[in-house]
Amino acid sequence: MPQQVIEGSTNEQRGTMKGLWIGLGLVAVLLIGAVFIGGSYISAKNTMVQKDQAVTAAFSEIDVNLQRRADLIPNLVATVKGYAKQELAVFTAIANARAGLLTAKTPDEKLAANDRLSVALLPLTRMQETYPDLKSNGQFLRLEDELAGTENRIAVARRGYNKAIEDYNVYIGQFPASIWANMAGYHPRTGYYQADPGAKTAPSVDFNK
Repeated sequence: MPQQVIEGSTNEQRGTMKGLWIGLGLVAVLLIGAVFIGGSYISAKNTMVQKDQAVTAAFSEIDVNLQRRADLIPNLVATVKGYAKQELAVFTAIANARAGLLTAKTPDEKLAANDRLSVALLPLTRMQETYPDLKSNGQFLRLEDELAGTENRIAVARRGYNKAIEDYNVYIGQFPASIWANMAGYHPRTGYYQADPGAKTAPSVDFNK
């Protein structure tokens, strides 16, 4: 009888130890899983922050040149006015479009305002055909060169901005980053710079042709 009691007690202890080891194994698996998931989240979050900051930095390159363009326009208009005072409607449209650019807040608003400004500038950039003396005005030619350079920089910065948005959107759309993006509040960017059809040929600023 005592032998049976001892054997029963031993079996019970073995069962207890087995259950303990199983429990410890499950805890270890859960801890490893938690570490893996946490590491995946932290890595994805850091990458999302970097790509989001890259988009912001890319737009800042556009923004600087939009401001530069807006700063050039008053002097350009003033120069042209010396030859074409009667073109009041053109100058008013440019002033209104420039004001819209300066008061725009978001990237989308600024890019749309810049497109409208390009359209408003079209008549001004063609005035050398009506007023040939503009071609010999040194101030006008200098401003024309600066405006053309600014337009080129905007175009280059626009491509960089689109690329940064594309990289960001592709990353947060991939698994498992898409899960972490939703949890962390990162959403697809929609601010691709697509010029209005009417602005695609504006401004043509080679006044020497």
